[in-house]
Amino acid sequence: MSAHDPLFDFTARTVLVTGGSRGLGRETVRAFAARGANTIIVSRRLDRCEEVAGEIEAMGRRAWPIACNVSDWSEIDALVYKVRDRVGSIDILVNNAGASPLAPSSIETSEALFDKVLGLNFKGPFRLIALLGAEMAAGRGGAIVNVSSLGAIRPLPVYAPYAGAKAALNAITEAFARELAPNVRVNAVMPGRFLTDISHAWSDEVRENRTVALERSGLPREIVTAILYLASDASSFTTGSVIRVDGGAP
Repeated sequence: MSAHDPLFDFTARTVLVTGGSRGLGRETVRAFAARGANTIIVSRRLDRCEEVAGEIEAMGRRAWPIACNVSDWSEIDALVYKVRDRVGSIDILVNNAGASPLAPSSIETSEALFDKVLGLNFKGPFRLIALLGAEMAAGRGGAIVNVSSLGAIRPLPVYAPYAGAKAALNAITEAFARELAPNVRVNAVMPGRFLTDISHAWSDEVRENRTVALERSGLPREIVTAILYLASDASSFTTGSVIRVDGGAP
């Protein structure tokens, strides 16, 4: 696929990706840029955003690095203002930022950890969709893709708050699909286990992921393909959907 592929041509479109400086977010930014898009790279560390922006500009695309803690509504409000001021408007929002810190047990889960997990994985995406989605709906429309997790429907005790946050993200995907229709489509990708930089700390058994039908973990590009589809005109009759990309998890 390239910028000339009619199914995945994002030429002249602007994409904002949260958590865009590393892992799946970075792969997503690069994939959109390779297919013609200009990109806004958002994460907490500006230096990492700038590093990715340099890669994108070397590809001949425009890129804007912006630092933002997307679990903080005041920082999200500032982010939206910066986007208006520097870029104007966006066509695609990818809510990718997230984290799943583990806790020894539910009773040992602190309030600070609980609030942090829900803030990053649920509260932040809600606010971003509310603000940017409203602007997209009032303008030329667009697409929003939320990155959920298989944990939303296959929760484990060690990451129960994360699973709950992702389940809530699935719920608001459908709610916003109705609220922002017909000009803005809102969908979600629900990945299973896939290999990014954080997977280097996993055990061999976890990395191998033999319990799924395909008997392996996924690669970031295999998740990105689903994101590209939901952001593209090829999915023009798809909204409010949550697509599993998990290798056939039981």
